[in-house]
Amino acid sequence: MKGKTVLVTGGSRGIGKEIVKLFLENEAKVHFISTSPSPYMDELQSLAEQKGTSLTWYQGDVSNEEQMTAIVEPLAKEGLDVVVNNAGITKDGLIFRMTMEQWDQVMKVNLTSAFLVSRIAASQMIRKRKGCIINMSSVVGVMGNAGQCNYAASKAGMIGLTKSLAKEVASRGVRVNAIAPGFIDTDMTKNLSDKIMDEMKKQIPLGRTGSGREIAEAVLFLSSDKASYITGQVLNVDGGMVM
Repeated sequence: MKGKTVLVTGGSRGIGKEIVKLFLENEAKVHFISTSPSPYMDELQSLAEQKGTSLTWYQGDVSNEEQMTAIVEPLAKEGLDVVVNNAGITKDGLIFRMTMEQWDQVMKVNLTSAFLVSRIAASQMIRKRKGCIINMSSVVGVMGNAGQCNYAASKAGMIGLTKSLAKEVASRGVRVNAIAPGFIDTDMTKNLSDKIMDEMKKQIPLGRTGSGREIAEAVLFLSSDKASYITGQVLNVDGGMVM
């Protein structure tokens, strides 16, 4: 990845931070977008300097068309080799109690953002006849989950977006794939009780949760030349939950 330029949405913490970190370790030039600064910014900037590359943060609402156009369009025209649509939120609740605000917020941040960023990036990638887009879905988008109708719908939508866009741009040398993580250790899962975590692990054949680093490794693979013949696919990184 040395010398390549990468854009990551939702790169301030969790899986996004691990993606940013791994690309920097592999000497890529990284841009990331989030609503607030990363608490790991000093660490990441130090890594970028150590590897002789650069890291740039942009504050923005990924679901806002005007903001994404202002941020992403200049980067795309300059040249983006990889785009990772990772931004996501949850607003869980049974559908009977779910508000329109909870539905709309999740769909906008999780799905609309990927549409906006991909539309801008892909329009330039096809002109240069190269590029790679990776969308962060979820096993919940594949198999559903009670209490997460909005989140599951947004992640299932990411799969449909991935496959459709892959068909639109493949003839121009641009690849589009999705990753569907299972239960991953993040700030959100750290707040769960031991009982809930134990129940979650029972659903995982490998018997453990995954790490953000393991998701980042999958992103790196799909971004690399080693995956040059892979497009329109969904890679489940879930310890065997979906078989």
